[in-house]
Amino acid sequence: MGKQVTILVVDDEQVHRYMLCSMFKEWGWKCVEADDGRTAVEAVEKFSYDAVLMDVRMARMDGMEAFSRIHATHPALPVIIMTAYSSVDAAVEAIKHGAYDYLTKPLDFDRLRLTLERAVDKRQVEERKQEVRETPLKPASTSILGTSPLMQELLEMISYVAPTEATVLINGESGTGKELVAAELHNNSDRSDRPFIKVNCAALAESLLESELFGHEKGAFTGADKRREGKFVQAEGGTLFLDEIGETSQAMQVKMLRVLQEHELQRVGGEETIHTDARIIAATNRDLEKEVREGNFREDLYYRLNVVTVVVPPLRDRREDIPLLVEHFVRKFAAKNRREVAGVTPECMELLRSYSWPGNVRELENAIERGVILMRGEYLTEKSLPLPIQKQGAEQIKTGASENGSSSLQAQEKVLILKTLEETGGNKSEAARRLGITRKTLQNKLHKYDE
Repeated sequence: MGKQVTILVVDDEQVHRYMLCSMFKEWGWKCVEADDGRTAVEAVEKFSYDAVLMDVRMARMDGMEAFSRIHATHPALPVIIMTAYSSVDAAVEAIKHGAYDYLTKPLDFDRLRLTLERAVDKRQVEERKQEVRETPLKPASTSILGTSPLMQELLEMISYVAPTEATVLINGESGTGKELVAAELHNNSDRSDRPFIKVNCAALAESLLESELFGHEKGAFTGADKRREGKFVQAEGGTLFLDEIGETSQAMQVKMLRVLQEHELQRVGGEETIHTDARIIAATNRDLEKEVREGNFREDLYYRLNVVTVVVPPLRDRREDIPLLVEHFVRKFAAKNRREVAGVTPECMELLRSYSWPGNVRELENAIERGVILMRGEYLTEKSLPLPIQKQGAEQIKTGASENGSSSLQAQEKVLILKTLEETGGNKSEAARRLGITRKTLQNKLHKYDE
């Protein structure tokens, strides 16, 4: 899917240019040649390339000067420097000034392809960012809730990345909503009318995961009574979401790498080579860079997946979103359990905002569901929340109140009400709705505080 990739190859050795261009054509890319730096600078002014692969040593304007000129006028165009070991220092200096990467001769062709594919995907994202800057941002169609700065950054990132073909790695703690982000990336892409297929890599044994991803032939193993297509094929033309990718074994990582690199696979027990066109979105709660350093995760697969990283913030870093999330979950579970819920008491809301939420949004959702089921009366109170939340939240409220020179419930309530008013821009009706009280009650409390 998408337009054909065009690479500008800049090298004064004709044989080397010919070899590279022949290989690029086999990969389905278009190749344009330039025999020196000056020709390359002129070529970039006349045509929009996806990436430039440039040698350092050339007779008429060397690669370093040509890179400098190209980068000055086309900063988003990725330039990859080819160099001998003796010139590595110069290439590293070019990276400090904006070159995308450097490769040493003789070239490792697998590394070359991976580097170019990552560069092209990042170019797509940069072009999308430029489009957004030049035209009013059309909000992504989203079911992700949050008005905090961190969530607005996340939604903006989704709007940049979703329409591209870039492979995405979503990083975040358990319970932050990584699957929801993956779904939004798919729903706002050109593949939105095609399948969105999910696989939890941590939920299956390795043998089952292999069959789940690649499919199997009839008789491939005990119980395989018929041929079955795997998730890569089921996601054809759409998006495959690989959740908890960091939990896979090295052997499985090798098999995944081949599919991502060659877009080809074989069913378990089969010999037929099957082409696949599925955009890959992966997610992990692990630090994959650390896993690579410790030898637990393949570096080549990490770089193949990590074209664009989207970080989902933990709930404790966006506490201002908690009232909005609470309101959403209260409505959801009140309807599900056929309960009449007028709102959440200020004391309960303060408790919810004070808790550290190690389980993030998932833990908040579970707490609200439990609260709605167990609540008595019209309002959700702190007494309906799980005991660990009651205990830790109360301790944090007490500590915070003590630091402010007051431990009174009235002082805590005042802080919550004023903060909610600030978040709603002074809109008393909206603030009352979020606090779970009537507008008249809010006015009375403000009058009592002499505000």
